Amino acid sequence: MGWFGGSSKEYDFEMFSVSHFVIIAILFLVSAAIFINRHKLKQAIRRKTEVGIAISLIVIETCYHIWMYVNDMWDTSHAIPLELCSISLVLSVILLLTRKIIIYEILLFTALLGATQAIFTPLLKFEFPHFRFFHFFYTHLMEIWVVFYFTWVKGYRPTIWSVVKLFIFLNVLMPIIMLINKAVDGNYLFLSHKPSGASLLDLLGPYPWYILSMEFLLITLSLIVWLIFRKKRVQ
Repeated sequence: MGWFGGSSKEYDFEMFSVSHFVIIAILFLVSAAIFINRHKLKQAIRRKTEVGIAISLIVIETCYHIWMYVNDMWDTSHAIPLELCSISLVLSVILLLTRKIIIYEILLFTALLGATQAIFTPLLKFEFPHFRFFHFFYTHLMEIWVVFYFTWVKGYRPTIWSVVKLFIFLNVLMPIIMLINKAVDGNYLFLSHKPSGASLLDLLGPYPWYILSMEFLLITLSLIVWLIFRKKRVQ
């Protein structure tokens, strides 16, 4: 099936290849453009644009699940949208459709800490121009740009309570995902075991203690994100 097939034999992705560097360049260029043109975008972007972007994310994610299904890849053990970036995608759609600041407060951290890591070190098998290549990078880039849009154009800002809300959100979510992992033999959010290969989690201790270390690291990084994006006091 070529570009929509399930084999990566003809589309073998390599980290830091030309296509990967192009994506990283696009990330920085568009992010800079959003910041530089934030005042113009405030006047130019209408509600229809926000809804249109939300619909595009729903469509491409639906196509992704269709792709997994037709290529006999869809399975409850890994295809349910319970990974951090999948959760960020759902939050991005909700934020675009509702403009609720509480959604922004959680998405700010999950997107900037999850999607950026995914773009720089992607767990991806499929190279350009395969469908999965476009799906992977479009969704992750949009998660970041949606956050930047609501921060720089719409004027949303996190507070220290945003970090508290993230902590509550994660600790409500984790036991639910643990139960789902047990029911479907999955490893969403790496809450069942560490990944099979070498990873950063190897530095965070053995199971289950690395889960606490992982949560502590996420909260620490979230505090740094809050310090960078919080509303500055005018002297």
